[in-house]
Amino acid sequence: MRGAVQTPHSPHRVVIVTTDERVRPEAETHLAPDYDLHVLQTWDELMALIKREPPDAIFLDIDTVGERSEDGVAALAELRSLGPDFVLVGLTRSNSRNLRLKAVDAAVDEYFVAPINFEEVRIVLGRALQKRAVEIEYRNRHQEDWDQQNCGDLIGTSEPMRRVYEAIRRVSDSGSTVLIRGESGTGKELVARAIVSLGSRSDKPFISINCAALPENLIETELFGHEKGAFTDAKTARPGHIELAHKGTLFLDEIATLGLALQSKLLRVLEDRAVTRIGGKVAKKIDFRLVAATNEDLEKMVEAGRFREDLYYRINVIPIVVPPLRERLGDLSSLVDHFLRIYCHANKKPMKQMESEVLAVMEDYAWPGNVRELENVIQRLVLMNDSPLIGLKHLPQQLLVASNASQEAILIPEEGVNLDTEMDRIELAYLSAALNRTGGKKSAAASLLRIDPQRMKYLCRKRNL
Repeated sequence: MRGAVQTPHSPHRVVIVTTDERVRPEAETHLAPDYDLHVLQTWDELMALIKREPPDAIFLDIDTVGERSEDGVAALAELRSLGPDFVLVGLTRSNSRNLRLKAVDAAVDEYFVAPINFEEVRIVLGRALQKRAVEIEYRNRHQEDWDQQNCGDLIGTSEPMRRVYEAIRRVSDSGSTVLIRGESGTGKELVARAIVSLGSRSDKPFISINCAALPENLIETELFGHEKGAFTDAKTARPGHIELAHKGTLFLDEIATLGLALQSKLLRVLEDRAVTRIGGKVAKKIDFRLVAATNEDLEKMVEAGRFREDLYYRINVIPIVVPPLRERLGDLSSLVDHFLRIYCHANKKPMKQMESEVLAVMEDYAWPGNVRELENVIQRLVLMNDSPLIGLKHLPQQLLVASNASQEAILIPEEGVNLDTEMDRIELAYLSAALNRTGGKKSAAASLLRIDPQRMKYLCRKRNL
């Protein structure tokens, strides 16, 4: 929920919630001349006002909410979730530092301890509202740029993704069949949805079925439907996905997993634009657009006889190739930020930040599971630690092992190292290991380390070995 939109002549709406009768006259003296001021006594009054006319700033006396100070802090957190753009101010009579920290965690903009100087409040409030207006304006501009640079729910400004966006915009208004190709986890269904959202069928049904998710006999029923009595469990007639897509779009994900018999039936539907239910005798005309997707090499499957050549040419009208994440240079930080916002918000956690070394490790990683793998990693990082800053220690082991950047960070931490001390430590470790391996025989240890025996004796004297 956003604060009310201000016109050049409308004052900001400011709400104070408190049962302290001394607050009203002070607030009216210092704030009423410049703001549309409302002084309320209960939480229910505040909720009713927010629902009716969202304010721009809320002052909440946390001592008057519930029976404990924690209740007031929880109320602040709830207000922040209701209105990310509210200027939110906590009021209290407690000097507890712990309470202040909890209020900050609840994302208050300001915090005042009684006795409150409302002349100071007036100045601080003006600055906070001005700052929030600048933030909202920046965000709106950023959103406009984002909308221009991205497409639907697809995120990224790399050149490979720009080519995908261009293809989406070109085919969206046509009725041609589209084949979306790409590795697992690259976002092929998002491409399909973007095509639909920009086209003339955007308000019509979008019917999606993953052909790999069901056994072949169930897929046949899902696709074509059945009449009552067509088989043992067919107690009622049921339309299939193709029928449900009438006037809209049918998205067949992992189309390469269909068996040859089903491929033949699908080809007939595409040629005739009509479907006959299992157990039925009458073909029903269906107006739908087909968008298919696969991560398989269909050409090799055609050569091997595992995919019908005529169906291949029927669906491969307009191919769109979705690039793997490892080829989308520059997109990873935008995707990380996007998923952090989604999962921090969904789990009611403050927005987390990533150390620069973490992003460097992620850039090094090949992401075999593509964007889906990245999303899963970010979700885990949000849920499994409470730190506001995500560091190398929080990353899954497979990322650290695969990353050159992580090895550099382990060798040289942020505070740096003393090279002479590290070299001494390494030399001692090798000497000790060689002597242990050879049972203390210095000549044999020298041979293992490929150094002169006299040098070995010198080093052992130096190290008291």
